[in-house]
Amino acid sequence: MADNTLELAQIKRIVEATLMCADEPLPIERLAKVFRRGEANRDDIRVALDELEQACAGRGYELKQVASGYRFQIMQDLSEWVSRLWEERPPRYSRALMETLALIAYRQPVTRGDIEQVRGVAVSSNIVRTLLEREWVRVVGYKEVPGRPAMYGTTKAFLDYFNLKSLVEMPPLAEVRALVEPELVDEEALAGGPNPEISMPVPVAVELGPSDEPDEPDEPDEPDEPSVVLNAGGAEIVPLPTVDRSQ
Repeated sequence: MADNTLELAQIKRIVEATLMCADEPLPIERLAKVFRRGEANRDDIRVALDELEQACAGRGYELKQVASGYRFQIMQDLSEWVSRLWEERPPRYSRALMETLALIAYRQPVTRGDIEQVRGVAVSSNIVRTLLEREWVRVVGYKEVPGRPAMYGTTKAFLDYFNLKSLVEMPPLAEVRALVEPELVDEEALAGGPNPEISMPVPVAVELGPSDEPDEPDEPDEPDEPSVVLNAGGAEIVPLPTVDRSQ
């Protein structure tokens, strides 16, 4: 039987072209499907990926492995310039949404009641719906207490968006506090004093309370809060100044 194995250089070119055409990260299992039987095995593909990653050194893009697989993406430090290709503004999310997402990510699985107990305010149904629609969180089960409230956890889409292969790569809580707290000080100074809503401690550093809360009814939406911009493909969170809507 003839040996159909391709040269490594050709395997690398095929893998590179496949990743360039893909609109989502591709795992090795998906990459293997573009080859005919005997043309390349998974070890060959791994070697090709390693060489492609090294070849990206010094370029404006990189080969990145995230939770769902491999993808080419621009270097994070070039996003300021590349983003000008698109007219639409980056998505903005309220501080309440980001606090809710952080609690789910660091304390999963959690219920709405768990989150509300830490944050001290009701979790808006719109926040939960937005996180579900973005496919950053999903229902992972139901708590065995009266009412059986849903328990939430993060998804592969969450990891992909924030450039993570697994939850282990999330920054330590101390780094999250260092990122957020200086901005809170600036906001308080601009506002002429502390704001009880935005100067609360970073919630992900607080232990969750008792787990025997009943299922929670929908609450009214929370008031407008300072929003943040997420840079796609990176975990950087950039707080934005509040907007005076009274004018």
